[in-house]
Amino acid sequence: METQVRQIKAHLDRGRTITPMEALQLYGCFRLAARIKDLRDSGFPIRTDIVETESGKRIARYIKG
Repeated sequence: METQVRQIKAHLDRGRTITPMEALQLYGCFRLAARIKDLRDSGFPIRTDIVETESGKRIARYIKG
């Protein structure tokens, strides 16, 4: 789990956004919201945007900020 936290933090530090599907594909992370909480609890600033997918489903997209 710590490795996923570090990988996601590095991803966000590069100025990129991440969604749950991207986290699963890139880092094998099934619980992105839990890893985001871990980062927030450690003081890392993360903004949540709700976006709509092509199929009309609403999902969270996270970005440093």
